[in-house]
Parts: sequence; structure tokens; C-alpha cells
Amino acid sequence: MKLDFKPEPTEFAPSYSNYLDLVPESDIRDAYAAQPAELRAALESLPEDRGTFAYDEGKWTIKEVVSHIIDCERIFAYRMHRISRGDATPIEGFDQESPGYTAFSHANERTFSDLLEEFELVRRSNSLMLNNMDEADLRRMGTANELSISVRALAGIMIGHVRHHLNILKERYLG
Repeated sequence: MKLDFKPEPTEFAPSYSNYLDLVPESDIRDAYAAQPAELRAALESLPEDRGTFAYDEGKWTIKEVVSHIIDCERIFAYRMHRISRGDATPIEGFDQESPGYTAFSHANERTFSDLLEEFELVRRSNSLMLNNMDEADLRRMGTANELSISVRALAGIMIGHVRHHLNILKERYLG
């Protein structure tokens, strides 16, 4: 069954447009499931020591970018899960730029293989959750970071977020 994943502008804050603009698909399940392989293809041939490269002072390393993708995957999925289940409790925000998320991730001490496997497993779990939602679940609205958002907007944001960081990796780290 095809489900419509294209959110209306009233289903997300304008600040998320930069991610959603990267998602032209109306049924995103294939794109959602394919992203772990896309990330792996971009990074698996890199030597481990390249993983600690940052393109400028104060910027994340390649491995920290992957860790950030994993962190956001978990947080957005948590929001998606709660809202899809009708939990109307406002969900707190998080500061993705906080030094703690990156510093405490120990990303630079991990292997590419380990980071990529973690993303694959988290995304696979989230894919199973998403694939078992119906149209009403996807359209359900909730509050996260003091902003209204739908489940389908969150799913699209998750795809756009990975695409955004893959683009940055290709342009600034791997180019």
C-alpha cells in the first residue's frame, strides 16, 4: 500500500524546509531504507585515520558527523514514535551543536565499520516502525522543541538530514 509522506507546510516549522527540500519522493520508504547503504558506500573505503579529519578548525571530524547523524536519528525517531502513538506530551528540544553530544560520543575512537553498523541497525529498527504506520499515524501532529510537527514530516526530515550531511561530507571532506 502506498502512503503519502509529503507533509503540508503546516506540519513542520520553516526551519526544517532545508531538509525536506532534499526529499522529492512522495513515498519515502525506499529512500529511507536505502540510506545506510548510501552512507556506507561514501565512507567504507576511507582509511581509519581519515575519519578524524575536519575540514576546518572547530568543525566536526568525519566520524563525528556520522555520530551526529546517529544521534539525530535516535532523537527524531523517539519523537516520531511518541507522536505516532498519540502521546500529546510536549517533547523537549535538544541542542545538536552542544559540545557534549560530540565530545561524549567517542566517535573518533570508533571504527567506520562500527559507526556505520550502528546507523544501519538504528535505521532498520526505525524503518520497521515506519512501515507499520498507516495514514492516520503519519498525519498525527505533536509538539517537539515547542513546535508543531507531524510524524510524516519527521520521517522526511530524517531522510533530508542524512542527505544534507552526505552532501557536506562529499563537498567538504571527501572532495
